[in-house]
Amino acid sequence: MRFIHSADWQIGKAFRQVGDREAVLQKARLDVIETIGRLAHEEDARLVLVAGDVYDTDSPTPATMRAPLERMRGFPQVQWHLLPGNHDPHRPQGLWERVAATDLPENIHLHLENRVAQIAPDIALLPSPLSRKSEANDLTGWMDDAPTPEGAIRIGLAHGSVTGFDSSGEAGNPIDPARPKSAGLSYLALGDWHRTRRISPSIWYSGTPEPDRVDSQEEGKVLLVDIDGPRATPAVTEKIVGRYIWRSLEETISGDDEIPGLEDRLRTLPSPSQTLLRLTLRGLLSLAGHAELQNRLAGIEAAFFCLTVRQDALTTAPSPEDLQRLEFDGVLATVARELQARAADMALALEERQTAEAALIQLYGAITNMPRQGSN
Repeated sequence: MRFIHSADWQIGKAFRQVGDREAVLQKARLDVIETIGRLAHEEDARLVLVAGDVYDTDSPTPATMRAPLERMRGFPQVQWHLLPGNHDPHRPQGLWERVAATDLPENIHLHLENRVAQIAPDIALLPSPLSRKSEANDLTGWMDDAPTPEGAIRIGLAHGSVTGFDSSGEAGNPIDPARPKSAGLSYLALGDWHRTRRISPSIWYSGTPEPDRVDSQEEGKVLLVDIDGPRATPAVTEKIVGRYIWRSLEETISGDDEIPGLEDRLRTLPSPSQTLLRLTLRGLLSLAGHAELQNRLAGIEAAFFCLTVRQDALTTAPSPEDLQRLEFDGVLATVARELQARAADMALALEERQTAEAALIQLYGAITNMPRQGSN
C-alpha cells in the first residue's frame, strides 16, 4: 500500500510579521493542498492522512473553514483523512461539527473519535483525535486493544509529543514511542512537530507542508509511505511540496572590506523571491562601513520575499577617517567624541552603549549628507 502522510496545515494562520504580504503566505497554505493532491495522483497514492492541525484555530471564519475542503474536493480520486489537533481540537458544537454539517465531499473523512476505520480492505486506521489543546495522558493507549481484521495493516494517526522527545510541539499530549510495538502498528503518523523527523522506522513526523517560522523547517514537506504488509518495515520518502523557504543565516564581518563578499553570498542564495530570511550579523565596522552596509542591505532586501536583519552584535567603531569627517566644527566634534566615549565605556549598560553607538551612526550619516560650504 502507498499513502501520503501530512500534518500541521494550520489554515488561517496569521503572518503579521510580513505586513501586506500576509495574504500571500496564507494563500500558499491553501495552494499546497493542491500540490499534495497532484503528488498523490502522480505517485498513485490514493490516501492522504493529515495528522492534526488542519486549521490554525478551532474558530475559523466560515470562508476559512471551507477553503481547504474545496481544495480537497478538486481531487476526487484521493481520499483525505483529517484528524483534530491541538490547534483545532474537537469540541461539542465546535469546529468539526460545523465542518461535518457542510456539504462535505465524499472523499473527505473526519476522524473525531477513537474508533477503527477500515479505509481499505487490508488497511485499518486507528485515529486519536484531540478534544482539547493539551492532554496529560497518552490518548493513543486505546490502540493496543483495538480489534482489526486478521492480516490488516494497522496505521496509527495522532497529534502530540513523543515521550522524552524535547521541544516536539506546542502542547503536552504525550505519545509513547513504544506504541507501534504494543499496538501492532505498521506505521504511526504524527503531527505537531513542524519538522520532518524520523523517530523510529515506524514513527514519523511529517512536518508542515508550508513552513511558518524560521529555525523550524526550511522547506515544506510531506512523506510518501509504502508498506508491503503488516510486518514490513515502512519505506518513507520525503517530498518537497512547499513554495516558500524560511532560512536563518549568521554572518560575521571583520571589516569594511568584507561587505562586498557578504552581498555576493546573499545574492547567490537560491530562490530569493520565495525566501523569508532572518540574517544575524556580527563583527566590527567603521562608521563609513556601516553606512555602506545599510545601503547594500536596502538593495538586497528588495530581492527577497522577506528579509529581517539582526545587527545587535554588529559593533561600529569610528576609524580615523570617520573621525576626520566628524570634525565638521567644534560643537559636532565635541558631541562625536562624547558619543564615541560612551559607546566604548564598558562600565555602562549594554543598552546605553548601543544608544550612544546608534546616535554616533546617525550623526555620521547627517554630517556626510550635509552639503559643504561652497558646494553647488
